[in-house]
Amino acid sequence: MSWDIWLIFLVLGMILPWRGHLRIKKLKEMAHVGTMERLTLYASTIAFQWFAVAGVAWRSLARGFSAFQLGLTVRDRTRIFIASIVGAAVIAALQWLNLRRVGKIPIESRGSLQVLAERILSLSTVVLLPYLALAVTAGLCEEFLYRGFAMAVFMRIGFQAWAAVLVSSVLFGLAHSYQGRGGVVMTFLIGLVLGTSRIAYGSLVPAIFWHSAVDVVAGTAGPRYLTPKGQVGPVREVLTP
Repeated sequence: MSWDIWLIFLVLGMILPWRGHLRIKKLKEMAHVGTMERLTLYASTIAFQWFAVAGVAWRSLARGFSAFQLGLTVRDRTRIFIASIVGAAVIAALQWLNLRRVGKIPIESRGSLQVLAERILSLSTVVLLPYLALAVTAGLCEEFLYRGFAMAVFMRIGFQAWAAVLVSSVLFGLAHSYQGRGGVVMTFLIGLVLGTSRIAYGSLVPAIFWHSAVDVVAGTAGPRYLTPKGQVGPVREVLTP
């Protein structure tokens, strides 16, 4: 692999997890996290993700990766559209049920998930609408980075499809290490599902819909079940850069 590809993987595998930990530490140290702090967090994360995608897309094109290799094409539109909508609905329902289940667990037993919810989520419409923009951004940008670029590189250097899915999911899990070990494992498993869809459909579109559905439900149901005033402040991928 060329130096720029190595550099991108260094950022994905080390810099992003480190950055996530720093941001969570800063949030925990704040005496109060209000609307302005949350909006600033969302805006900076959205900007960072699109900046990262622009840089990676630039280097991908410079190294000869095609739109097809990056999962940016849609060949069987009807099949992909149905898979995207049905899959998103199923995953959204599962996410909602999981949040409701977690909401029934005593607060002191919820660990890092509860800390994230109280610091990041809000029932306020002023906060929720920008969060939804962040959720869609995460679906678009992270899928391009992990299921588009990373898997394309792994398959170019000779990985089998299953190995590309596995390693890209490890990187995806590491990017969410600020959520603790449980969050890493859950994100890794979600990565396996998203990566498999990338192989099955030859496109990132279903994974983008499914990923966004997870985050949208986290932002709408999370405050209801996980924050003190909901049982104000969305949960899973809010800080993913």
